[in-house]
Amino acid sequence: MAEYRQEQFVVQGKNTEKMESISRPSLSFWQDAWRRLWKNRSAFIGLCILVLYVLLAIFAPMLSHYKYTTMDAQAMNQAPSAMHWLGTDATGRDQWVRVWMGARVSLSIGLFTAVINMCVGAVIGGLCGYYGGKLDMIVMRIVDILYGIPSLIITILVMMVLGKGVAPLIVALCVVGWIGTCRFVRGEVYRLKEQEFVMAARVLGVPDFAIILRHIIPNIIGMLITNLCMSIPGAIFQEAFLSYIGLGIAPPNCSWGVLAKEGIAYMRIHPHEIFWPAFFICTTMLALNLLGDGLRDALDPKLRGTE
Repeated sequence: MAEYRQEQFVVQGKNTEKMESISRPSLSFWQDAWRRLWKNRSAFIGLCILVLYVLLAIFAPMLSHYKYTTMDAQAMNQAPSAMHWLGTDATGRDQWVRVWMGARVSLSIGLFTAVINMCVGAVIGGLCGYYGGKLDMIVMRIVDILYGIPSLIITILVMMVLGKGVAPLIVALCVVGWIGTCRFVRGEVYRLKEQEFVMAARVLGVPDFAIILRHIIPNIIGMLITNLCMSIPGAIFQEAFLSYIGLGIAPPNCSWGVLAKEGIAYMRIHPHEIFWPAFFICTTMLALNLLGDGLRDALDPKLRGTE
């Protein structure tokens, strides 16, 4: 009798779980992804940090009465104070304004570089993976050759030819930056084109462009967004390094790399000048990596409905 009651309770519990799952509102893919991203605390903290930095980069220089190029011989190398929240540099320029002007440049370069690399790599890799043949063989051999050369050497050579500035820096970072996206998109498209839904669309006479647009791209868009978010820190770090060695942004413009280069000379006597750009570079890269990990989990269709 007791065993019968236990079985009855188990059946009732399973029926209750089924009713709850049925009564749960249906969510689209993006709604479910946002719900899971919202529940991921580390990813949400990274998103909040990025939003805060973007807002400060936009509005902080506009609301300050200091200019990022204004020098003050009476306020050189000052520590953080009520007048200068992050102190001043060796020429008396306000570090608060310069940090957020540098954020505009660094974040813009990182975002534009990552988006361009994603688009170029996705198009080339998608065409190679879908059509294959001689196109795939030729492009992949070129990719293999470029992949065997250190990307930093190619970037430095391009910068030496094009000169300093934001546009030359973006071009230099995009010369070989699309290779990684191209290889992974090619592999995904090559796998997806053999799936049953793609073969069914071909049998029905759907054009290749429509198959790519309606069936293949929606299946890789989540991975592309995750890859985009994970590649922005690399672009920011490369910009900072190139500016640090003198091949990036030309004065009087500034970026986080330029500020780090200027502050390293006074690291022992005025450590705040190197601390602030280094702090914002590290926290930005940390926030982007946390957000990228959260997006990878949130956009994984295999995890949908498991929570």
